[in-house]
Amino acid sequence: MYSPKVRKILSSAGIKPGDRIRVERPGKVYEGLLMPKTEFSDPNSIVIKLDSGYNMGIAFGRGVKIRKMGSGRGTGAGGMKAKFGKGKPKISLVSTGGTIASRVDYRTGGVYAASSPEEILSNVPELADIADIHEMLSPVNKMSEDFSPKDWVKTAKVVHKRLNSEDMGVIVTHGTDTMHFTSAALSFFLRNLAKPVVLAGAQRSSDRGSSDAGMNLVCAAHVSVSDVAEVGICMHGEMSDSFCLFIRGTKARKMHTSRRDAFRPINENPIAKVWPDGRMEWTNMKRRKRGKGETELDARFEERVAMLKVYPGADPEIMDFYVSKGYRGFVIEGTGLGHVPTFAEKSWIKSIKKHVKDGIPFVVTSQTLYGRVNPDVYTNLRILFREAGAIPGEDMLPETAYVKLGWVLGHTQDMEEIRKRMLTDYAGEITERSVPEGFLM
Repeated sequence: MYSPKVRKILSSAGIKPGDRIRVERPGKVYEGLLMPKTEFSDPNSIVIKLDSGYNMGIAFGRGVKIRKMGSGRGTGAGGMKAKFGKGKPKISLVSTGGTIASRVDYRTGGVYAASSPEEILSNVPELADIADIHEMLSPVNKMSEDFSPKDWVKTAKVVHKRLNSEDMGVIVTHGTDTMHFTSAALSFFLRNLAKPVVLAGAQRSSDRGSSDAGMNLVCAAHVSVSDVAEVGICMHGEMSDSFCLFIRGTKARKMHTSRRDAFRPINENPIAKVWPDGRMEWTNMKRRKRGKGETELDARFEERVAMLKVYPGADPEIMDFYVSKGYRGFVIEGTGLGHVPTFAEKSWIKSIKKHVKDGIPFVVTSQTLYGRVNPDVYTNLRILFREAGAIPGEDMLPETAYVKLGWVLGHTQDMEEIRKRMLTDYAGEITERSVPEGFLM
């Protein structure tokens, strides 16, 4: 709460949080929306949100004048005039949390999840020119680091239902930290896909001037009504607001904690470059095109799968621990071409061989991310794959291999069938050969 002195000045001018105000001080003039006071701000200063999106604190003092320029905007959908244009392609928005589908409440200063298409439109009015988001569903509402495989299944069921409706496509808004896990899961769970499923998130919250939320959502809308039938992630392609990349759901990975272009395609080109004005450049010929027919839901998933990272001195007893807890499969992030400690003091070979014999699969990927596992180059690799019986993960991302193994184990426990399915390309997760342009795209 502002100090009594400030509240008196605001009240006398008929000003309340959310109103547009003009503040004049010697040599300076500022306009913006009056923000509520936070617990950390100076009670004798006011905070306004400038048109740039940034907040500014202004201390009251001699010569400072303030006047109201306009009434505040409402915070609920009921007071909004914005409507989607009729006649535009119908799409649905499935909200699972994250900041991209949130808006600022100027009475409290907080950011909360939008609950209707009209609220989304109030944040991103350009959407009305692209599509009619006539349905908004929220099967999950949590930070993405709190997601579990059960949440993937819940999301897939809702998306599946919308895909088999009149919708042209579906946008899934999602927190960025584990969005690439969810995109991989939807890629395997949704079979015979005939329409696009576009995941979009925001690296920077919608109340910041540098937010990427709006443009990511606009580009995702363009993809959702395009001629593609893929599950993919649509996010900034550069730090600037130039274009987005639509990346295959099994080949996308978050590669930076905070950059707006954090999501990159690994081991292949993005499916498309997407500009906010709707222009699209197809950059990967290996893509499924829009078609007809029902999309099938195949979301059987074995949750008892673990990911293990190889590092110097890593103890193989961790595998025994997981097996004792009932785990049914492992994805190993090996070094280089897929190495694990072989002739080391703490060799992993004996443990892997023992558990494979007992019917527990080990899929080996590379922690380098780029490139592919090769079972034949070195003696240690031949021992791991030929003698111990591990399955090479080809050029799959570790996260994608983890999701795929859980999905495969949801269907079969037969080791030969598991091996066959893990080496089968279902959703573009395995490329036939590595291409030079797929590195650091």
